[in-house]
Amino acid sequence: MPDPLRLGIAGLGTVGIGVVKIFQRHADMLSRRTGRTIEISAVSARSRNKNRDADLSAFAWESDPVALAKRADVDVFVELIGGSDGPARDSIEAAIAQGKDVVTANKALLALHGQSLAEMAESKGHVIRFEAAVAGGIPVVKALTEGLAGNDIGRVMGVMNGTCNFILTRMESAGLPYAEVFEEARQLGYLEADPNLDVGGIDAGHKLALLAAIAFGTKVAFDAVELEGIGRISIDDIHRARDMGFRIKLLGVAQMTGRGLEQRMSPCLVPAESPLGQLQGGTNMVVLEGDSVGQIVLRGAGAGEGPTASAVWSDIIDIARGTRLSTFGQPAATLATPVTAKASAPAPHYMRMELLDKPGALAKVATLLGEAGISIDRMRQYGHMNTTAPVLIVTHKTTRDAIDHAFSQLPRTGVVIGDPVAIRIEAV
Repeated sequence: MPDPLRLGIAGLGTVGIGVVKIFQRHADMLSRRTGRTIEISAVSARSRNKNRDADLSAFAWESDPVALAKRADVDVFVELIGGSDGPARDSIEAAIAQGKDVVTANKALLALHGQSLAEMAESKGHVIRFEAAVAGGIPVVKALTEGLAGNDIGRVMGVMNGTCNFILTRMESAGLPYAEVFEEARQLGYLEADPNLDVGGIDAGHKLALLAAIAFGTKVAFDAVELEGIGRISIDDIHRARDMGFRIKLLGVAQMTGRGLEQRMSPCLVPAESPLGQLQGGTNMVVLEGDSVGQIVLRGAGAGEGPTASAVWSDIIDIARGTRLSTFGQPAATLATPVTAKASAPAPHYMRMELLDKPGALAKVATLLGEAGISIDRMRQYGHMNTTAPVLIVTHKTTRDAIDHAFSQLPRTGVVIGDPVAIRIEAV
């Protein structure tokens, strides 16, 4: 039997402890499945005395993750610290320099520094694996790098932040406004310490950028992801979208167009009966479209101790079996620098605006939209509110540029109150 594979685990939060628990429950099973004994040599965290609901006494302790990364009795460095720089980056670089493979769940770090780290590791013959960084327990990285490797990928799309999906589905089911459900999510511990990472789309944007690099053979380009969070979504938008057969999701879409790589993370309307439309609570879903396989839908837990730790172990097991893949599915040195394309593919859009309740108001808006090249598919006016009336419009396919231009001209009609809202309707 080969020599044991020895792990060093940095970070003993929810995911790190989950990794330890799986090892303690299933050490024999893991060895049988890999044909190799797997051991945890040492662990590291900021506090040694914290109660973590797991027995760590059998493992050596390092207070400094860089020291852990340099230990001679560690073959694979498992980074579960988090953060785009600082100890996480320093320790991974130290592990690579010391000749070790790396497994990480750190989407922010890879979204910002993945290219340089991948080149560093691959130049030394080592691997960086990151299944746990995207969509929790859903094996989407493996699906793209292995199962669909023979496909030309046309589009990657999905709901990749469970907190946002919880908020949006809770608003609909309970009829509650955004602010109230946001506070509920905070009380339940669903939000990051900086909530904007969730509700601003940043967390999900990191994940989309990583999947786009694999799918399209490009360098990770998180700074090119168009980000829009869910803070402007009202309970009225949720109810009225539902009335028209749609649901609102924070949807990530990446596709290679004739103008370049399009990456966007923004609220979209999707058909209520589609798999994405039926996705409830904190669950994630990723849709992959290949030229040979067609559409693949992957659904599962996007976060949490068990699902994310499961994904960490999938990478460890691959390394134990001798499976060695390039970080982003092809050698990092061959990844192309993407040409960024602003989201320009035409699509229908949902519009909501408040109009003065007076004759001719709607006609003025329709005329202005027509002048901007926007064709109206259907329109609905809801009950009057004192001197105003809410109006919903669904357009035929149009571009966001045309909508932005039309919205900039709406004030001159003299009939629009407040800021109108436009949300893309995504074909799924």
